[in-house]
Parts: sequence; structure tokens; C-alpha cells
Amino acid sequence: MATEYGQGYGRQGRPEFDGAGSGRRHLLPAGLREPFTARTWREFGFALLSLPISIIAFTFTVTMLSVGAGLLVTFLGVPVLAATLSGARGFAALERGRARTLLGMDIGDAEPLRVARPGLMAWIGAVFKSGSSWRNLLYTLLHFPWAVFTFTTALTLWVVSWGLFTYPLWHWVFPVYTSQDGIQLYGDENSAVHLDNAFELTVTALVGLVLTLATPWVVRGLTMVDRLLILGLLSPSRLASRVVELESDRGVVVDTAAADLRRIERDLHDGAQARLVSLAMDLGLAKEKMTEDPQAAARMVDEAHGEVKTALQELRDLARGIHPAVLTDRGLDAALSSVASRCTVPVQVEVDLPARPAPAIEGIAYFTVSELLQNVSKHSGANRASVDVWRVESRLLIQVTDNGAGGATVSGGTGLAGLAERLDAVDGILVVDSPPAGPTRITAELPWRT
Repeated sequence: MATEYGQGYGRQGRPEFDGAGSGRRHLLPAGLREPFTARTWREFGFALLSLPISIIAFTFTVTMLSVGAGLLVTFLGVPVLAATLSGARGFAALERGRARTLLGMDIGDAEPLRVARPGLMAWIGAVFKSGSSWRNLLYTLLHFPWAVFTFTTALTLWVVSWGLFTYPLWHWVFPVYTSQDGIQLYGDENSAVHLDNAFELTVTALVGLVLTLATPWVVRGLTMVDRLLILGLLSPSRLASRVVELESDRGVVVDTAAADLRRIERDLHDGAQARLVSLAMDLGLAKEKMTEDPQAAARMVDEAHGEVKTALQELRDLARGIHPAVLTDRGLDAALSSVASRCTVPVQVEVDLPARPAPAIEGIAYFTVSELLQNVSKHSGANRASVDVWRVESRLLIQVTDNGAGGATVSGGTGLAGLAERLDAVDGILVVDSPPAGPTRITAELPWRT
């Protein structure tokens, strides 16, 4: 597979900026500008929306649970409870969307219901068996009291802090429209203390400024609890995520096997098969000329002998591409040394393994190195390379390094992208470190299975 070099390393990190969404320099430090950032306002909006949504979800859940539990003496209670769980799943989807939009949390969609067969009873059974349905139901019950506290705290702090901070701008309202001189701190039948002179206005504004600067961090702390609730009760379970991952990996394995079969068929049809057909025709002509012109027939037989050698070499190469005999007989060390000897640049191979891994893992490791060395030969422009293979605990690590032009990337549909998908299908990882101008270091990690 071809790998594109010189395109730039495809997974370079990007700097993260604050909610303002720009990379420009700010005159104020982060603590002073935090009340004005988009992230702060999104989190405040999340806190305000939590209360009405939680009231609706809590009311729905409690009402439906009560009705369903009361009707359990009849069959009607079962579909009512199933509808309650289904409604909780709907509220959970709303909460995931709200968290994605306002909190930047992308926890993935809920695990789908696995309905064995069409029909209402099958659907009810799938709803009751789904663990995510019960977690979503629990979320609607637990989030309501927390939403009340979050709404009250966030709104109170926000109004009080900004009210005190801007008090010098609106304190005139008191003497004009009320019978007092300002905000009353203390008062009884004989005396009262109001904030009405310049010093008191200044102190009030400073206190409001402190509260204004602290409020975003308090709101952020409150939303962190929301994040934990969403992550714990609304995110897909590890088992469900693993099932989805395995289903995806199974598709990759099937596609890869089909592609390999098509490649083998194409190589046989275009290579050895075509050469053997030509060989049969040449031998037939030589047989006809055997009595008429023995010398010409001998030359044709000699040419056919050369064609046989070429066809045998092509068949050996094809068999090596399917599974080399040296790998089965002698292991990775000898097999990788054989691959390195066919590379166009000198390759140093070092294999340090206490034992042989499972044949499937050994085969994947062999073809991974083979493909990476082909990339070195065709695209890197290097004059030396190295292959290191070792084991760390339960993982098999492979590292291929060259001093070529660099710029290798797994993006853009290159050969490395396909290789990364193949490794991922067996819980493997491919890490590419290839800055422009090199060197290139590609590390593959596979599970160690004996």
C-alpha cells in the first residue's frame, strides 16, 4: 500500500483557546475576563435550563412510575412502565444534546435497543433488559434536587454579584422612587444604616467585583457535578461500547479478508495463471515442431523452462504474501530478517521476545513490518532504517524508523490509514511520528496472546 509522504504530519495538536473562540492575545488575565467568556455563559445557561427540564422529567417519571406500579395488578402496568423507561431514554437524549452544546461533552449516543423480533412484547422486553434505560430513569430522579440547588445558587450569585458591582450606577433609584437613601444594611425603629455615600458605594462595587469574578468558578464547579451525573448515568456502558467496537472491528476484518482474496485472485489471474497458459501454448507448439524442426522445438522448450522458473518464483512470492513458511517454521526474527533483506535500503532488525506470540498476532506483526518497509523503499527517500520488536507486559511493540523525508500521515486515505484500521480490529494501535524533513518513527502496538 502506498503511503503519502511530504503531506505534513496529520495529527499535530492544535492550541485550545477559551470560550471566546479566538487565538488573539488578551489584555486582561484569564481570571478577570472569565465572567465575559462564552464558556461561562454557556455553563450559566446550562444551570438555568436544568430546572425547568428537570421539573418536567421528574414529574413525568414519578407520575408514570406511580401509575405503572398501581396497574401492576393488571397487565396494563407493564406497558406503562415500559413507556416510562422509553420516556426516560428520550429525556436522556435531550440531556446529552444539551451537554454537547453547552458543556462541550460528547459522550456518544445511547446503546440501541436490541429487539429480538418485531412486536410490542419484544419491544417491551428489550426496554426492560436495557441497562441504559434504568440508568436514564435514575438520572431523571437524582438530577431534580441537584437542578433546584444549581439553579438557585447560580441565579442568586449572578444577580447579587452584578447588582452590587453596578450599584454605583443605579443607587439613585432609592432616593428618587423610594423613601430611603440606598440599600439598607441594618434598621430598627430608631435608626437605619444605608449604603449612600461615595466610600460605601465604592466598597459595595468592590465586593460585587469579587463576587462577579468568583461566580463563574462556582457555576463551573456546580456543572462539574452535572458532568459526573451525565457521564455516570447517561453515557454508554463499557460493555455496550465494547460490543459496538467489536461489531465495527468485525466489519473491518471481513472487508480486509475480502480485499485480500480479491488481491490473491488478481495476482493469480494476471501473473502465474497467464504465464502458465502461455507456457502450455508454447509447449504445444514445441510438440508440433518436434518432428519437423527439432532445433526450433528445443529452443521453445528451453524458453518454456525459463517461463516455468518465473512462474514458480511468482507463486513463491504470492505464497509469501499469504503466509510465509519461514514465519511458521522459525518465528518473527527470521521472517523479519528475510523481509529486511528485500528492502532497498539497509535495515537493522532487532527482535527481543521471550517466546512466540499467537500465530494470528505473529502474522499481523509480520505483515505490518513488511508494509512499513515497503513504504520506506518506495516513498521515504531514506538511506537506512531499523526495525525493533519487543514485549512490554501484555503488549507486543513494533517500531520502524527511517531517516527519510518525513511527513507521513495516517489521514487522507493513505496506506497507513488502512494499516491502522487492521491493527485496531485486533485491539492494536498505530502511532506515527513523522515531522517534515524526518526522521519517521512508526510504532505499532498489538496484544500479546500466546
